[in-house]
Amino acid sequence: MGNLRMSHALVMQPEQACKLARTMICTQIRRMSAIAANLAECRARVAAATTAAARAPEQVRLVAVSKTKPVEDLMVAYNEGQRHFGENVQELVDKAAQMPSDIQWHFIGTLQSNKCKLVTVIPNLFAVETVDGIKKADTLHKALVQAQRATPLNVFVQLNTSGEESKGGILPAESLQVATHILEKCPALKLAGLMTIGSPGRDATGGPNPDFKCLSDCRDLIKAAHGIDLELSMGMSDDFEHAIEMGSTNVRVGSVIFGARAQKV
Repeated sequence: MGNLRMSHALVMQPEQACKLARTMICTQIRRMSAIAANLAECRARVAAATTAAARAPEQVRLVAVSKTKPVEDLMVAYNEGQRHFGENVQELVDKAAQMPSDIQWHFIGTLQSNKCKLVTVIPNLFAVETVDGIKKADTLHKALVQAQRATPLNVFVQLNTSGEESKGGILPAESLQVATHILEKCPALKLAGLMTIGSPGRDATGGPNPDFKCLSDCRDLIKAAHGIDLELSMGMSDDFEHAIEMGSTNVRVGSVIFGARAQKV
């Protein structure tokens, strides 16, 4: 008899279910509104920084970094006109299969060699931003050839400009060698630019960011050797305006748009 009374107590009454549903809907509406407002503010900040640097608006691309965020969050940004999104391997594969085909996906995480095949079959993959050496370039090139991709894939060579052991990327001194290899030996890849992650917590009032300056210098070195103009992918949520000031063409912004990522337990 006691178990029967307990089972009745656990059954949600209709009015309780309606109240819970309303709460969930209101929460989702607030979440959608916040993302839309955050994206609009971020775009305004990008535009202001671009104007202050005397550059044209089309010279800076905003990539919405959506790692760990649900498809519903991405669709809010998509419906506001955002098309460039940044993801890691498994989320990229999963989300690309669920979302509109006109999205331009950027792979921005650590790309393990055995995962290259997974990303190369995504037809609307716009770029891989983390090519960290000749071996990775060769592996990615081979996977693209096998996938019979119709056009070369944009790649950014990742440089570890700060020398931090926790970060991936090649040394700046290796940039010309890797770039030359891609240009001469990897026709399935299009060398689009260079990428770096600035040192965390740096005070922007302390003058030009040395990581951004280093990336720009490496870009100039490659241009002098090969006569090509490369993009600079640098700047994230806490420093993208300064990166634009220093010539970034591709900023990767996540928490400013979608909020902080959930902490791993």
